[in-house]
Amino acid sequence: MMPRLPLIFLFAMAMIPFALGTVWQEATQVGVLICLGVFLLSLVDLAVTPSLLAVEVHRDVNEVLSVGTPNSVKLSFINRGTVPLSIHVHDEPPLPCHYSNLPFDIELFPNKHQYSIYHVEPHHRGKNRFRRVFLQMKSKLKLWTVYDEKDIHQEVRIYPDIKAVRGVELLARRNRLAETGIKLSRLRGRGTEFDRLREYRRGDEFRSIDWKATSRHQELISREYVIEKNQNIIFLIDCGRSMCNEEGGVTHFDRALNAAILLSYVALRQGDTISLMACSNKVERWVPPIRGAGSIQKLIRQVYDLEPIYEAFDYQMMSEQLQLRYRKRSLVVVLTHALDEVHLSHLGDALQRMRWPHLVLSAFLRNVPLQNRMNAIPETDREAFQIAAAVDIVSTQTTQIAALQKSGLLVLDTLPENLSVNLVSRYLEIKARQLL
Repeated sequence: MMPRLPLIFLFAMAMIPFALGTVWQEATQVGVLICLGVFLLSLVDLAVTPSLLAVEVHRDVNEVLSVGTPNSVKLSFINRGTVPLSIHVHDEPPLPCHYSNLPFDIELFPNKHQYSIYHVEPHHRGKNRFRRVFLQMKSKLKLWTVYDEKDIHQEVRIYPDIKAVRGVELLARRNRLAETGIKLSRLRGRGTEFDRLREYRRGDEFRSIDWKATSRHQELISREYVIEKNQNIIFLIDCGRSMCNEEGGVTHFDRALNAAILLSYVALRQGDTISLMACSNKVERWVPPIRGAGSIQKLIRQVYDLEPIYEAFDYQMMSEQLQLRYRKRSLVVVLTHALDEVHLSHLGDALQRMRWPHLVLSAFLRNVPLQNRMNAIPETDREAFQIAAAVDIVSTQTTQIAALQKSGLLVLDTLPENLSVNLVSRYLEIKARQLL
């Protein structure tokens, strides 16, 4: 408990007679009596104030949270006392994080179940925990602030953004994937695996008409094909120091991991096989090939605690490890962030070595602060030099990326927040064009 301003004010007023002791002989006795009265009043206030020990608190939260997205947390209360209580509540969520609707005030009625919901947005993946719940209220006469804390430790696992996977799944069920920005129109009529016969529709290619079936039914019948299945997708994720850069509280590595998981979900639904290797100056994590729509949870469980480290990404080692671990032709998706032209040059050499027997798609995350600086308007000579340097760096990187494309590599140059959507769209384009 802690004294409030009214109690401090009363004791300050009780000190006035002591200051008048030189001109008033009984001032000291009066001051003592007033102080004693204020002290007794404060004790009475504590005696008549209900205890916070009568409040039961329960926290309801999923064992698995998503990084970078709001997750709901429910705090339930039961007041076992006989009078209503107006309390101020604060929780101790996993740190670092951003939270909303916390702290909050709630009035608890006797023997009634009540609850409040707030949202927490974790910034780092891995194991973490909720800790204490803090309760605070004013005493009956408003002289004291009464405190209590409930030690409710709960272990949670903070996964990549699995809510994006659920959102894509819901839209896919409603045939509304275009709302996410994923382009599906180019898949229509492509593929080589026969699926079924159906009536001819305007816009079908003439070469898809089955003339034997047409003669039997006396109407135009088309063959419908589907995109090839049982193909292999390998993710190579850079978890070196360049991926430690943050934008909006989310690291480039988290953006890349979220994109890999979302594309894995789409690929598994297409019937493909996926595997993943995360590298810095060594192999940090290897997920062997998995398949089946239900395997996405297995992938998430194996990578949710991965973090980037402040070590250089060894591209040559990555290329050698890929050749050792997987030689069957696959779509190799490299997710990285190039710091400068030297970085890009080393990466280009490694990508060229991986071209046989694989199809390589390299996704580069742009440097957002550098892009913003390049597009700024200078106000001083110093800013003009900074903008000119930014333009030179970006121009050199753009030229090198264009050279990689001309050499036969597939390249995706994108802002971090657009990586997931652009990567899925490029994968579907590769499938439609039968590049694998």
